[in-house]
Amino acid sequence: MVERIGLGRFIRLGRRMLSWRKTRTVELPPAVTTPQRIRLVLEDLGATYVKFGQVISTRPDLVPADVIVELTKLQEALPHFPTGEARCIIERELGAPVEEFFAYFPEEPLAAGSLGQVYRARTKAGKDVAVKIRRPHVVNEVESDLALMAQLAALVDKHIPEAQMFDPCGLVAHFARTIRREMNFQREAKTMLEFARLFRNDATLYVPTVYPDLCTESILTMEFIEGETLREFLGRQETTQACGDGAGTATSEQVANNGAHIYMRMAFELGIFHGDPHPGNVRILKDGTICLLDYGMVGYLDDELRDQLADLFYAVSRQDHATVVALLLDLGECRGEVDQTLLKADVRDMIDAYYGIPLDKLRVGPMLTDFVALMSTHNLKCPSNLMLLIRAFVTLEGMGRELDPDFNMAAALAPFVTDIVRERYNPVRMGRAFLEESRRLLSMAHKTPYHVTTILKKLSEDDLRVKLEHGEVDTLIREVDRSSNRLAIGMVMSSMILASALLIRAGGDLAWVSGIVFVASSLLGLWLIYGVLRSGSL
Repeated sequence: MVERIGLGRFIRLGRRMLSWRKTRTVELPPAVTTPQRIRLVLEDLGATYVKFGQVISTRPDLVPADVIVELTKLQEALPHFPTGEARCIIERELGAPVEEFFAYFPEEPLAAGSLGQVYRARTKAGKDVAVKIRRPHVVNEVESDLALMAQLAALVDKHIPEAQMFDPCGLVAHFARTIRREMNFQREAKTMLEFARLFRNDATLYVPTVYPDLCTESILTMEFIEGETLREFLGRQETTQACGDGAGTATSEQVANNGAHIYMRMAFELGIFHGDPHPGNVRILKDGTICLLDYGMVGYLDDELRDQLADLFYAVSRQDHATVVALLLDLGECRGEVDQTLLKADVRDMIDAYYGIPLDKLRVGPMLTDFVALMSTHNLKCPSNLMLLIRAFVTLEGMGRELDPDFNMAAALAPFVTDIVRERYNPVRMGRAFLEESRRLLSMAHKTPYHVTTILKKLSEDDLRVKLEHGEVDTLIREVDRSSNRLAIGMVMSSMILASALLIRAGGDLAWVSGIVFVASSLLGLWLIYGVLRSGSL
């Protein structure tokens, strides 16, 4: 790939320049696989590339399954930066010494990540808080890495046609939006306030209290949560069951059902969901309430996408092959030619595996994963927000089965899907949709006379132009230009070789000049042959 995007000569030049130096070599075990090498390289490149790998792990429609599994193991193993720098950031951002805001601020951080580190502090009011502080200079470092990624993606897109189906430039742009959102702690604080408002009357989810006066783009201050991790909760459950002292505490089944209810409500009722519910971001409170941490990665589902997703589940449960095919074509963005006959056959084979299974018994995670694989096979690109939701569902279902081996997320899904389908035919909603469409039609009717007048005016002035673009014209022009250059060089070279050969045969005082011309022409010919062979266009 490096050769094809035109960087091979720079790599070779660098190796020659550094060959006199003793370079450091990294010894890898002989059993290291290609996916493992990819993970190790991303971890070695630093924070931006670790985040990139984590984002790519949400796209099983673009990356092979074995690479996805390995990318989910990416670790942000970075040392913490000095607390003195953290104090300087607080004083600069909040405009006063640390002691003005916190009664206690520790010397050592609680945890450190790729974008920031967290301290457990105490406010003047005596409240324990978690203070997340962004790493110094991380914004500039990330922006430099993003610029390099964009350039490499453009090179790949230009020189490797088969990579265009993966949309490397679009993939980097999506990652850039994601990591820029995560670096803005003020945005994360607003997101937490929004989730707290949406779930204020729902006891299944607890959102930590945010302190807006102590939040900036570089600082996030929120309530410190004393809840248990999933492992701690399961360990305590085993201990209490062995001792027979589990009265008054939440059961594993209750916690699993709470998690499913939270995500079903986020996805199918509210249209906004936490995008990274891995076990490290989950805390379980004593009464079984779930607390989610780290709201930097959030996904959104509009009404149309929610309706399509609900229709997909409903169609699978009813064995409606035609509807499933139509929904996949509507959901996916075509990256090439789609063989609809083959797509229908594959959909039929896949749905037959779910024959006779009612909606509330479907295995949500595996089913969605199968659909993503099917879309990828047929050149259909899945929307990024939907991919993020699918990864969250798969993660959530895995944690639910750890808590309860009989857990099935579809039991929580079925009521929400039924409500969406029923709500679609609600007279109030239908009336609202009718009024909205009528308003759009009236707006179009109002603008039509103006557009018709503009077209007629351009016709009368012979100023009507048709703009036609062909995606392959630039490639054709480059190839024709390259061929013309080779032809011209070949003709000049042949003429020089022939003329110099005749002059050498004739003899005279200029024979030595003819010899030089003959050698130069021969070298030019060899260079031309080498260039043609190297390009693979013989």
